[in-house]
Amino acid sequence: MTRFSAAAVAALMFSPVAAFAGDPDAGADNFRQCASCHGVVDPDGEVFHRLAPTGPNLWGVAGRQAGAYDGYTRFSNAIVAAGEEHGVVWDEESFVAYVEDPSGYLREVTGEARARSNMNHRLRGSAEDIFAYLSQYGD
Repeated sequence: MTRFSAAAVAALMFSPVAAFAGDPDAGADNFRQCASCHGVVDPDGEVFHRLAPTGPNLWGVAGRQAGAYDGYTRFSNAIVAAGEEHGVVWDEESFVAYVEDPSGYLREVTGEARARSNMNHRLRGSAEDIFAYLSQYGD
């Protein structure tokens, strides 16, 4: 069970980021699909999900610019361009579209026919839940 302070719970309840179509409890169960490549670790080092060596930390992913995470250097050029040049910020809609077809999403956003994502897994059916779950972790 994850521990949250009363202030964190209140912030989530009254934050505009808190209203999602997904179910965070179901997202916690479904995150296992992501955990082989991604983890969730806060800036103080508290581990919510072991940080895997492959993908970036998903702490604070809700509201983060695509292709941007301090210290992570293995983003594809396409995802960096999506964030820097096309203004993609991870909200529920963009996150769901991306994780359901990572390279297809980047091709559509960037207009580059050869745009590729480093994420090979396509998530099916639980993306909204996972986004609702991950949205609990961040500033």
